[in-house]
Amino acid sequence: MAEAASGPESPEDDTKRKFREALDRKRSKQADLNARQSARDGGKVQGAHGPAQSKRAFRRKSGG
Repeated sequence: MAEAASGPESPEDDTKRKFREALDRKRSKQADLNARQSARDGGKVQGAHGPAQSKRAFRRKSGG
């Protein structure tokens, strides 16, 4: 078991390692972008609930 870990890597192991490193870089980059965005904006949805700014009033026409 120790020989396999200390021996030369097979091409498959090398490829898997490279993909894993690339995925880690991608995830850390995305986490940094998300952290900056949430700190700046405070969230994706702003003012989702509460009274409307200008409520429309619909009135029926009176006779004539």
